[in-house]
Amino acid sequence: MTFKHAVGFGVAGNFAGHLEQAGEATDFLNVKVENAIQPKALFPFYIPSQQAGFLSQYPLSSDSIIPPNDADNLQIEPEVAIVFDITYQDNKVVALTPVKFAAYNDCSIRKPNAKKISEKKNWGENTKGISQDFIGLTSFTKGCELDKYRIASFHIRNGEINRYGEDSAAIDYSYFHEQLNDWMIDRMNNQKDEGPAEDLALYLSEANYPEQAIISIGATRYTEFGETNFLQSGDESIVVVYDGEQYGAQDIEEMVSTKTWTKNGVSLLSQVVR
Repeated sequence: MTFKHAVGFGVAGNFAGHLEQAGEATDFLNVKVENAIQPKALFPFYIPSQQAGFLSQYPLSSDSIIPPNDADNLQIEPEVAIVFDITYQDNKVVALTPVKFAAYNDCSIRKPNAKKISEKKNWGENTKGISQDFIGLTSFTKGCELDKYRIASFHIRNGEINRYGEDSAAIDYSYFHEQLNDWMIDRMNNQKDEGPAEDLALYLSEANYPEQAIISIGATRYTEFGETNFLQSGDESIVVVYDGEQYGAQDIEEMVSTKTWTKNGVSLLSQVVR
């Protein structure tokens, strides 16, 4: 399953503490926000338009990560990605209708001098990860299917398993439900090309107004191991979005260690670093 017809966006700074851990907080010092927990920007990672330069490269994979040639600081970024149908009126986004969600890896290279967030996010094919195990989402309001899900992530090297991100509830995102939905619509229509952010309305126009968007809604905080350990060739990156009412953290860790997965209430993304 590919999403080459859809536009790809990600939410920056939607989980308290992540930007500081990733060394990216200073990138957003001059970004104006309405409150302390508001996300910093909506960044593009894929634009289905040849006018979009490197962003026109389709980066999503469900099984592998190909590092850039100069990468020695590549990290897993465990997230939830939501597929939305986009409704336009007079070339403005007026509605985002949720369709489904899945485990996502917003795999990022630490690039201190990058002018735009997107420069850290798409360096070619097999750059980011999305699970093939999608879970239906009938709304994005309080009480929706996503509310009971949690996000876990693991790093495996030479058979040794370590937790990479903190096991986190989806409802612990800073902006969620209607608040996040409304903010994303506003950014898609009004975000300017300034600082680390980009003009998303221009990208939508250049892509002839795609009917769908994949939006990753923010990376969780790292464990101490995740904050200080980077991906190497041969490593396995695992992100799991799971039903926290059906499974506990130990259940998921047992699935990872035994490689025995249930498809019921679990979205699994396993990628090998090439």
